[in-house]
Amino acid sequence: MSPAGKEFGVFLPIGNGGWMISRSAPHPEATYAYNRRVALDAEAIGLDFIMSMAKWKGFGGSTDHWGRTLESMTMMSALAEATSTVKVWATVHANVFHPALAAKMFTTLQDVSGGRAGMNIVNGSYAAEFAQMGLWDPALSHDERYRMTEEWLVAVIRLWTEDTVTMAGDFFTLQECESRPHPAVRPTLISAGRSEKGREFQARYADGAFLSADNLDQMRDYSRSVHDRAADLGRTVRTYSLLTVVLDETDAAASAKAARYGQGLDKVALAGMRASWGIPPDAARAWAEGATGEEAFQTAYVTGRPETVVEHIEHIVTAAELDGLMLVFADYHADMVPFGESVLPVLRRRFT
Repeated sequence: MSPAGKEFGVFLPIGNGGWMISRSAPHPEATYAYNRRVALDAEAIGLDFIMSMAKWKGFGGSTDHWGRTLESMTMMSALAEATSTVKVWATVHANVFHPALAAKMFTTLQDVSGGRAGMNIVNGSYAAEFAQMGLWDPALSHDERYRMTEEWLVAVIRLWTEDTVTMAGDFFTLQECESRPHPAVRPTLISAGRSEKGREFQARYADGAFLSADNLDQMRDYSRSVHDRAADLGRTVRTYSLLTVVLDETDAAASAKAARYGQGLDKVALAGMRASWGIPPDAARAWAEGATGEEAFQTAYVTGRPETVVEHIEHIVTAAELDGLMLVFADYHADMVPFGESVLPVLRRRFT
Protein backbone atom coordinates (compact mmCIF):
# COMPACT_ATOMS: atom_id res chain seq x y z
CA MET A 1 0.00 0.00 0.00
CA SER A 2 1.09 3.58 -0.60
CA PRO A 3 3.38 4.64 2.28
CA ALA A 4 2.50 8.33 2.03
CA GLY A 5 -0.43 10.58 1.28
CA LYS A 6 -4.11 10.09 1.95
CA GLU A 7 -6.13 7.51 0.07
CA PHE A 8 -9.72 7.94 -1.07
CA GLY A 9 -11.92 5.19 -2.41
CA VAL A 10 -15.56 4.32 -2.92
CA PHE A 11 -17.82 1.74 -1.27
CA LEU A 12 -19.71 0.18 -4.15
CA PRO A 13 -23.52 -0.12 -3.98
CA ILE A 14 -23.54 -3.91 -4.20
CA GLY A 15 -26.91 -4.03 -2.41
CA ASN A 16 -30.14 -2.40 -3.57
CA GLY A 17 -30.66 1.02 -2.06
CA GLY A 18 -26.94 1.62 -1.65
CA TRP A 19 -26.28 3.20 1.74
CA MET A 20 -29.50 5.17 2.16
CA ILE A 21 -32.37 3.56 4.11
CA SER A 22 -34.92 5.84 2.53
CA ARG A 23 -37.87 5.92 0.15
CA SER A 24 -37.01 9.47 -0.93
CA ALA A 25 -33.33 8.93 -1.75
CA PRO A 26 -32.02 7.55 -5.04
CA HIS A 27 -32.31 3.76 -5.03
CA PRO A 28 -29.47 2.09 -6.96
CA GLU A 29 -30.19 -1.49 -7.91
CA ALA A 30 -27.88 -4.40 -7.21
CA THR A 31 -26.69 -4.85 -10.78
CA TYR A 32 -23.29 -5.33 -12.33
CA ALA A 33 -24.02 -2.62 -14.90
CA TYR A 34 -24.58 0.00 -12.18
CA ASN A 35 -21.46 -1.03 -10.25
CA ARG A 36 -19.33 -1.20 -13.38
CA ARG A 37 -20.16 2.40 -14.20
CA VAL A 38 -19.32 3.43 -10.62
CA ALA A 39 -15.98 1.60 -10.85
CA LEU A 40 -15.11 3.22 -14.17
CA ASP A 41 -16.06 6.66 -12.83
CA ALA A 42 -13.94 6.01 -9.73
CA GLU A 43 -10.95 5.22 -11.89
CA ALA A 44 -11.58 8.15 -14.22
CA ILE A 45 -11.67 10.72 -11.40
CA GLY A 46 -8.56 9.28 -9.76
CA LEU A 47 -9.84 7.47 -6.68
CA ASP A 48 -7.42 4.98 -5.18
CA PHE A 49 -9.64 1.95 -4.56
CA ILE A 50 -13.06 0.41 -4.99
CA MET A 51 -14.45 -1.94 -2.36
CA SER A 52 -17.58 -4.04 -2.00
CA MET A 53 -19.22 -5.64 1.03
CA ALA A 54 -20.56 -9.18 1.35
CA LYS A 55 -24.20 -9.39 2.39
CA TRP A 56 -26.50 -12.41 2.52
CA LYS A 57 -29.82 -11.17 3.95
CA GLY A 58 -31.62 -7.83 3.84
CA PHE A 59 -33.65 -5.84 6.34
CA GLY A 60 -37.13 -5.69 4.82
CA GLY A 61 -39.31 -2.59 4.99
CA SER A 62 -40.92 -0.82 2.08
CA THR A 63 -37.48 -0.41 0.47
CA ASP A 64 -36.51 -4.08 0.95
CA HIS A 65 -33.16 -2.64 1.95
CA TRP A 66 -30.30 -4.92 0.83
CA GLY A 67 -32.80 -7.65 0.05
CA ARG A 68 -31.06 -7.95 -3.32
CA THR A 69 -27.27 -8.11 -3.36
CA LEU A 70 -24.47 -9.30 -5.61
CA GLU A 71 -21.60 -11.52 -4.46
CA SER A 72 -18.43 -9.57 -3.74
CA MET A 73 -15.59 -11.71 -5.07
CA THR A 74 -17.14 -12.61 -8.41
CA MET A 75 -18.23 -9.02 -9.05
CA MET A 76 -14.83 -7.61 -8.14
CA SER A 77 -13.12 -10.09 -10.46
CA ALA A 78 -15.23 -8.73 -13.31
CA LEU A 79 -14.45 -5.16 -12.27
CA ALA A 80 -10.75 -6.01 -12.16
CA GLU A 81 -11.00 -6.84 -15.85
CA ALA A 82 -13.02 -3.69 -16.57
CA THR A 83 -10.51 -1.37 -14.85
CA SER A 84 -6.76 -0.95 -15.07
CA THR A 85 -5.39 1.18 -12.21
CA VAL A 86 -7.80 1.38 -9.28
CA LYS A 87 -7.25 -1.08 -6.41
CA VAL A 88 -9.91 -3.79 -6.23
CA TRP A 89 -10.89 -4.88 -2.72
CA ALA A 90 -13.39 -7.72 -2.23
CA THR A 91 -14.94 -9.02 1.00
CA VAL A 92 -14.85 -12.59 2.27
CA HIS A 93 -16.54 -14.09 5.33
CA ALA A 94 -14.19 -16.40 7.21
CA ASN A 95 -17.13 -18.35 8.59
CA VAL A 96 -18.55 -19.05 5.11
CA PHE A 97 -15.57 -19.69 2.82
CA HIS A 98 -13.03 -22.38 3.68
CA PRO A 99 -9.48 -20.94 3.75
CA ALA A 100 -8.33 -23.18 0.89
CA LEU A 101 -11.19 -21.91 -1.29
CA ALA A 102 -10.56 -18.28 -0.35
CA ALA A 103 -6.81 -18.60 -0.94
CA LYS A 104 -7.40 -19.85 -4.47
CA MET A 105 -10.07 -17.25 -5.25
CA PHE A 106 -7.93 -14.31 -4.18
CA THR A 107 -4.88 -15.66 -5.98
CA THR A 108 -7.07 -15.63 -9.07
CA LEU A 109 -8.32 -12.11 -8.35
CA GLN A 110 -4.73 -10.95 -7.90
CA ASP A 111 -3.81 -12.44 -11.27
CA VAL A 112 -6.86 -10.96 -13.03
CA SER A 113 -6.20 -7.52 -11.55
CA GLY A 114 -2.47 -7.47 -12.21
CA GLY A 115 -1.63 -7.11 -8.51
CA ARG A 116 -4.42 -4.72 -7.46
CA ALA A 117 -6.43 -7.14 -5.31
CA GLY A 118 -7.34 -6.69 -1.68
CA MET A 119 -9.02 -9.10 0.75
CA ASN A 120 -11.42 -7.53 3.24
CA ILE A 121 -11.75 -10.14 5.99
CA VAL A 122 -14.89 -10.30 8.12
CA ASN A 123 -15.79 -12.90 10.70
CA GLY A 124 -19.58 -12.81 10.55
CA SER A 125 -21.53 -11.00 13.24
CA TYR A 126 -25.13 -10.87 11.97
CA ALA A 127 -26.68 -14.12 13.14
CA ALA A 128 -29.68 -14.17 10.78
CA GLU A 129 -27.47 -14.04 7.69
CA PHE A 130 -25.74 -17.27 8.60
CA ALA A 131 -28.45 -19.09 10.52
CA GLN A 132 -30.43 -19.25 7.25
CA MET A 133 -27.52 -21.27 5.81
CA GLY A 134 -26.95 -23.39 8.91
CA LEU A 135 -23.59 -21.64 9.39
CA TRP A 136 -24.17 -19.74 12.63
CA ASP A 137 -22.61 -21.09 15.84
CA PRO A 138 -24.27 -19.26 18.75
CA ALA A 139 -21.71 -20.75 21.13
CA LEU A 140 -18.93 -18.64 19.61
CA SER A 141 -18.40 -15.37 21.44
CA HIS A 142 -17.17 -12.20 19.76
CA ASP A 143 -13.60 -12.96 20.84
CA GLU A 144 -13.90 -16.60 19.72
CA ARG A 145 -14.99 -15.46 16.26
CA TYR A 146 -11.81 -13.42 16.04
CA ARG A 147 -9.81 -16.45 17.13
CA MET A 148 -11.47 -18.43 14.35
CA THR A 149 -10.70 -15.67 11.85
CA GLU A 150 -7.06 -15.53 12.93
CA GLU A 151 -6.70 -19.29 12.41
CA TRP A 152 -8.42 -18.92 9.04
CA LEU A 153 -6.07 -16.14 7.94
CA VAL A 154 -2.95 -17.98 9.07
CA ALA A 155 -4.09 -20.89 6.91
CA VAL A 156 -4.67 -18.60 3.91
CA ILE A 157 -1.26 -16.95 4.23
CA ARG A 158 0.45 -20.32 4.49
CA LEU A 159 -1.40 -21.56 1.41
CA TRP A 160 -0.20 -18.48 -0.46
CA THR A 161 3.44 -19.15 0.46
CA GLU A 162 3.97 -22.90 1.06
CA ASP A 163 3.74 -25.78 -1.41
CA THR A 164 1.76 -27.97 0.99
CA VAL A 165 0.10 -27.11 4.29
CA THR A 166 -0.81 -29.48 7.10
CA MET A 167 -2.52 -28.06 10.16
CA ALA A 168 -5.05 -29.25 12.70
CA GLY A 169 -6.58 -26.22 14.36
CA ASP A 170 -9.62 -25.69 16.52
CA PHE A 171 -11.66 -24.58 13.51
CA PHE A 172 -9.93 -25.74 10.32
CA THR A 173 -8.00 -28.84 9.27
CA LEU A 174 -5.67 -29.09 6.29
CA GLN A 175 -3.88 -32.28 5.25
CA GLU A 176 -1.03 -31.73 2.79
CA CYS A 177 -3.26 -29.08 1.21
CA GLU A 178 -1.99 -27.48 -2.00
CA SER A 179 -2.90 -24.09 -3.45
CA ARG A 180 -0.69 -23.24 -6.40
CA PRO A 181 0.21 -20.99 -8.07
CA HIS A 182 1.00 -18.64 -5.24
CA PRO A 183 0.19 -14.95 -5.76
CA ALA A 184 3.25 -13.11 -7.09
CA VAL A 185 2.41 -10.32 -4.64
CA ARG A 186 0.30 -11.00 -1.57
CA PRO A 187 -3.14 -9.37 -1.80
CA THR A 188 -3.64 -6.35 0.44
CA LEU A 189 -5.29 -7.41 3.70
CA ILE A 190 -8.15 -5.27 5.00
CA SER A 191 -10.12 -5.58 8.23
CA ALA A 192 -13.03 -3.56 9.62
CA GLY A 193 -13.79 -3.31 13.33
CA ARG A 194 -13.65 -1.08 16.36
CA SER A 195 -13.57 -3.46 19.32
CA GLU A 196 -10.46 -4.13 21.36
CA LYS A 197 -10.10 -7.55 19.75
CA GLY A 198 -10.77 -6.12 16.32
CA ARG A 199 -8.07 -3.47 16.61
CA GLU A 200 -5.64 -6.05 17.94
CA PHE A 201 -6.33 -8.22 14.88
CA GLN A 202 -5.90 -5.23 12.54
CA ALA A 203 -2.57 -4.26 14.08
CA ARG A 204 -1.21 -7.80 13.84
CA TYR A 205 -2.39 -8.81 10.35
CA ALA A 206 -3.98 -6.04 8.29
CA ASP A 207 -2.50 -3.55 5.85
CA GLY A 208 -5.60 -1.37 6.13
CA ALA A 209 -8.06 -0.95 9.01
CA PHE A 210 -11.58 0.42 8.61
CA LEU A 211 -12.81 2.05 11.81
CA SER A 212 -16.09 3.44 13.08
CA ALA A 213 -16.62 5.60 16.16
CA ASP A 214 -19.18 7.74 17.96
CA ASN A 215 -17.22 10.99 17.50
CA LEU A 216 -13.96 12.33 16.12
CA ASP A 217 -12.10 12.10 19.42
CA GLN A 218 -12.95 8.42 19.71
CA MET A 219 -11.99 7.87 16.07
CA ARG A 220 -8.62 9.50 16.74
CA ASP A 221 -8.08 7.23 19.73
CA TYR A 222 -8.95 4.13 17.71
CA SER A 223 -6.69 5.21 14.85
CA ARG A 224 -3.81 5.86 17.25
CA SER A 225 -4.43 2.51 18.88
CA VAL A 226 -4.06 0.63 15.59
CA HIS A 227 -1.06 2.70 14.48
CA ASP A 228 0.75 2.30 17.81
CA ARG A 229 0.05 -1.42 18.20
CA ALA A 230 1.22 -2.07 14.66
CA ALA A 231 4.40 -0.05 15.26
CA ASP A 232 5.12 -2.12 18.37
CA LEU A 233 5.00 -5.18 16.10
CA GLY A 234 7.28 -3.57 13.52
CA ARG A 235 4.39 -3.11 11.09
CA THR A 236 2.54 -0.26 9.38
CA VAL A 237 -1.25 -0.24 9.11
CA ARG A 238 -3.24 2.49 7.38
CA THR A 239 -6.53 3.56 8.95
CA TYR A 240 -9.71 4.58 7.17
CA SER A 241 -13.30 5.43 7.94
CA LEU A 242 -16.54 5.64 5.97
CA LEU A 243 -18.19 8.91 4.94
CA THR A 244 -21.23 9.85 2.84
CA VAL A 245 -20.94 12.99 0.72
CA VAL A 246 -23.96 15.11 -0.26
CA LEU A 247 -22.69 17.69 -2.73
CA ASP A 248 -24.52 20.56 -4.45
CA GLU A 249 -23.83 24.03 -5.83
CA THR A 250 -24.60 25.75 -2.51
CA ASP A 251 -24.57 24.75 1.14
CA ALA A 252 -28.30 25.39 1.37
CA ALA A 253 -29.09 23.19 -1.63
CA ALA A 254 -26.96 20.34 -0.29
CA SER A 255 -28.56 20.63 3.15
CA ALA A 256 -32.03 20.59 1.60
CA LYS A 257 -31.13 17.52 -0.43
CA ALA A 258 -29.96 15.66 2.68
CA ALA A 259 -33.14 16.65 4.53
CA ARG A 260 -35.23 15.36 1.64
CA TYR A 261 -33.44 12.02 1.80
CA GLY A 262 -34.12 11.82 5.51
CA GLN A 263 -37.84 12.43 5.09
CA GLY A 264 -38.26 9.01 3.50
CA LEU A 265 -36.57 7.06 6.31
CA ASP A 266 -37.72 3.42 6.14
CA LYS A 267 -38.25 2.75 9.84
CA VAL A 268 -39.18 -0.90 9.33
CA ALA A 269 -35.91 -1.59 7.51
CA LEU A 270 -34.04 0.43 10.14
CA ALA A 271 -35.54 -1.73 12.88
CA GLY A 272 -34.58 -4.83 10.91
CA MET A 273 -31.01 -3.63 10.70
CA ARG A 274 -30.85 -2.93 14.45
CA ALA A 275 -32.33 -6.34 15.22
CA SER A 276 -29.64 -7.93 13.06
CA TRP A 277 -27.07 -6.44 15.43
CA GLY A 278 -28.53 -8.51 18.26
CA ILE A 279 -30.92 -5.90 19.68
CA PRO A 280 -34.24 -7.53 20.74
CA PRO A 281 -36.83 -6.97 17.98
CA ASP A 282 -39.27 -5.09 20.22
CA ALA A 283 -36.51 -2.74 21.38
CA ALA A 284 -35.30 -2.28 17.80
CA ARG A 285 -38.80 -1.36 16.61
CA ALA A 286 -39.32 1.06 19.50
CA TRP A 287 -36.00 2.76 18.80
CA ALA A 288 -36.72 3.00 15.06
CA GLU A 289 -40.10 4.60 15.67
CA GLY A 290 -38.39 7.50 17.42
CA ALA A 291 -35.54 7.78 14.91
CA THR A 292 -34.98 11.01 13.00
CA GLY A 293 -34.27 11.44 9.32
CA GLU A 294 -30.53 11.44 9.94
CA GLU A 295 -30.77 7.70 10.54
CA ALA A 296 -31.47 7.28 6.82
CA PHE A 297 -27.70 7.69 6.48
CA GLN A 298 -25.84 4.56 7.55
CA THR A 299 -22.61 6.50 7.94
CA ALA A 300 -21.40 9.87 9.10
CA TYR A 301 -22.11 12.38 6.34
CA VAL A 302 -21.12 15.83 5.15
CA THR A 303 -23.11 18.27 3.03
CA GLY A 304 -22.28 21.45 1.18
CA ARG A 305 -20.84 23.12 -1.88
CA PRO A 306 -17.41 21.85 -2.99
CA GLU A 307 -15.42 24.28 -0.82
CA THR A 308 -17.43 23.33 2.27
CA VAL A 309 -17.07 19.59 1.62
CA VAL A 310 -13.29 20.02 1.22
CA GLU A 311 -13.08 21.76 4.59
CA HIS A 312 -15.22 19.09 6.28
CA ILE A 313 -13.17 16.21 4.89
CA GLU A 314 -9.84 17.86 5.66
CA HIS A 315 -10.97 18.41 9.26
CA ILE A 316 -12.22 14.82 9.68
CA VAL A 317 -9.11 13.17 8.27
CA THR A 318 -6.74 15.43 10.20
CA ALA A 319 -8.56 15.45 13.55
CA ALA A 320 -9.10 11.68 13.54
CA GLU A 321 -5.53 10.99 12.32
CA LEU A 322 -6.80 8.83 9.46
CA ASP A 323 -4.89 7.71 6.39
CA GLY A 324 -7.91 7.92 4.15
CA LEU A 325 -11.65 7.63 3.62
CA MET A 326 -14.00 5.29 1.82
CA LEU A 327 -16.74 7.41 0.29
CA VAL A 328 -20.45 6.81 -0.23
CA PHE A 329 -22.80 8.77 -2.49
CA ALA A 330 -26.58 8.72 -2.46
CA ASP A 331 -26.60 8.94 -6.25
CA TYR A 332 -23.28 7.54 -7.45
CA HIS A 333 -23.92 8.24 -11.13
CA ALA A 334 -24.86 11.88 -10.56
CA ASP A 335 -22.51 12.80 -7.72
CA MET A 336 -19.16 11.03 -8.19
CA VAL A 337 -17.91 12.85 -11.26
CA PRO A 338 -18.66 16.34 -9.82
CA PHE A 339 -16.85 15.25 -6.64
CA GLY A 340 -13.89 14.20 -8.77
CA GLU A 341 -13.87 17.51 -10.61
CA SER A 342 -14.37 19.94 -7.74
CA VAL A 343 -13.37 18.27 -4.46
CA LEU A 344 -10.83 15.50 -4.99
CA PRO A 345 -8.16 17.63 -6.73
CA VAL A 346 -8.23 20.13 -3.86
CA LEU A 347 -7.93 17.34 -1.29
CA ARG A 348 -4.94 15.92 -3.16
CA ARG A 349 -3.21 19.30 -2.97
CA ARG A 350 -4.12 19.82 0.69
CA PHE A 351 -2.73 16.44 1.71
CA THR A 352 0.44 16.50 -0.40
